[in-house]
Amino acid sequence: MRPGFVSDLQSMLSGMDPVIDDASYRFVSDANPALAPKAIAMIRETEGVTWVIPAEATGGTGPRFARITLQVQSDLEGVGLTAAVATGLASEGIACNVIAAFHHDHLFVPWHRREEALAILNRLSDDARR
Repeated sequence: MRPGFVSDLQSMLSGMDPVIDDASYRFVSDANPALAPKAIAMIRETEGVTWVIPAEATGGTGPRFARITLQVQSDLEGVGLTAAVATGLASEGIACNVIAAFHHDHLFVPWHRREEALAILNRLSDDARR
């Protein structure tokens, strides 16, 4: 475990403190390389490269996603956080795409359901603190 990072599920859930980014995002496949500086994530797959780019920069159409960052510094080897939040959101029919970074987990949910998703995540965190 990395010093200062949380790895047990109860602590990860209780410390989530989710925050919604003001910007909306799109997942774009094989975007124009000039957009690379605007991308907040890039993932190489066999089929091509996926970029997560602020929607306003893409100039395109397609679904927009809200980024909810879990403020807890969860250990990359912590078990259950992704499953718990995905299950909580799925129980209400909310899609969730997760990107785990070094310091935080970032959840991408449909833009029009962002406030509902935030409420669910806060409820999960509150329940873990009891």
